[in-house]
Amino acid sequence: MLIPVCPSYVVVDSPSLGKTKSDPLGQDSLFSARYGRIMTLAANITLAALVQQVLVGLSRTTILFIVASGLSLVLGVLRIPNVAHGSLYMTGAFVTYTVATLFGQSALGFWLALIVAPLVVALLSFLVERGLFCHLYEREHMMLLLFTFAFSLVIGDMVKLIWGSDYRSLVAPLFLQGSFSISGFPFPRYNLFLLIIGPLVAAGLWFLTNKTKIGKIARAAAVDREMVGAIGINVSWVFAAVFVIGCYLAGLGGALVAPTQNITQGMDHAIIIEAFLIVIIGGLGNIWGALLGALIFGLTDSIGILIWPQFAIVFPYVAVVIVLLFRPKGLLKSTW
Repeated sequence: MLIPVCPSYVVVDSPSLGKTKSDPLGQDSLFSARYGRIMTLAANITLAALVQQVLVGLSRTTILFIVASGLSLVLGVLRIPNVAHGSLYMTGAFVTYTVATLFGQSALGFWLALIVAPLVVALLSFLVERGLFCHLYEREHMMLLLFTFAFSLVIGDMVKLIWGSDYRSLVAPLFLQGSFSISGFPFPRYNLFLLIIGPLVAAGLWFLTNKTKIGKIARAAAVDREMVGAIGINVSWVFAAVFVIGCYLAGLGGALVAPTQNITQGMDHAIIIEAFLIVIIGGLGNIWGALLGALIFGLTDSIGILIWPQFAIVFPYVAVVIVLLFRPKGLLKSTW
């Protein structure tokens, strides 16, 4: 016979034992709930699901690396944290939408948008750099930081004036739509496209920085800009080229991400925070550190969704904290 004696306890009369015992009410149900969550988690983490999430994380890593590598390039050579980098990324996404829409969001329009949008962003950055930025290189770094922040505000207002505050969406070309199966799990074809683009961009950056004259001069300027100027090289134009290339990468990242999410005001805020964190944990100004940081950020984010979806957003930031605890200056050597 069960007799409730208080709100939190039950008394159980056990004739077979000849005595009574009391247990907290709800302890068994709480244990059952926790055990159920653990079993659900274990059921979700299968090899196929893990492989799928790793591939998704690698495709997200592509976007993060492209954006962060441009930011790291500018930071390494010009020694300026370009706060407007995220706004240029947003501009690239909106220009991609406009160009693709002009061609009816066809395959031709998509490819033209991938070419035109980063070039428009690069042209905008070139005009700003030659018109205003180049006159501030001898000023304090705080002045340059404030200028890039003001530039980001101007770009945000310009985007709102041209495209408004409504959401925009872009459909990927037909051959990149849909998905294919990986051990029974669907994997989007567009994500596979991103996995192909990522190594190509990384290889292009390696060739640019190691095998071209402008790349070697930029690397020298990152170490000792005074010496580069002393041998007769116009450092101002080197800075302009590096700034334009870095902003081009921001526009390319925006163009590539456009078919995967809504294009809207404010999409620059999240990406600039993530890009700065990636640059910090990779090593200030180190492009390959940006690649390593993007891998950590992208993979922890996607695996976090598999392990604990409600708190998946926390996993990348925990990884950043752990890296900085053991490597305060970043994983790879900083150029500063």
